Amino acid sequence: MKKIYQLVLSLSISTLALADGNVPSPNPPDKVKSECASCHMVYQPAFLPKESWARIVNRLDKHYGVDASIDPQSNKEISQWLNQYASTYQKTSIAPPNDRITESAWFIKKHRELSSKVWANPKVKSRANCMACHTTADAGNYDEDFARIPK
Repeated sequence: MKKIYQLVLSLSISTLALADGNVPSPNPPDKVKSECASCHMVYQPAFLPKESWARIVNRLDKHYGVDASIDPQSNKEISQWLNQYASTYQKTSIAPPNDRITESAWFIKKHRELSSKVWANPKVKSRANCMACHTTADAGNYDEDFARIPK
C-alpha cells in the first residue's frame, strides 16, 4: 500500500511540475554527465517516452547527424537512467516525430509565439539549445519567469 501511495504522489507531483514549467530533474549519473553533457545539456528524461529514448541510445552512431557512439556499458547505464525517469505524463508520453523533443506537440505549443528570428539568433543556434533562453533548464526549471530571450 505504501508503494502505491508513493507512486500516486510522485505522479501527481510530476503532473503539477510539468504544468508549472518545472520538470522533475533527477540527478544524472556521472556517466550521463560525461557522455551526454560533453556535447549538449542533459535533457530531462521526462521530455520523451521510453520508446524514444531507446531509439536514441540504440542509434548513437547516427545521433542527429553525428557519431556519438559509446561503449556498451555506458550505453546500458545511460539507458537505465533514461528508462527510469522517462515520461509517463500524457502530454509527453507520445513519441514525437524523429524522437525530437523540439518536434513534440507540447514543445511546439509552448514556443508558438516565438518568431523565426529568435531561432535564427546566433546566441540561440537551435531549438534544442534550451539553455539559450531557459537559464535554469539544467536544473529542470523552464518557468517563463526565468526565461530570457537573447538579443
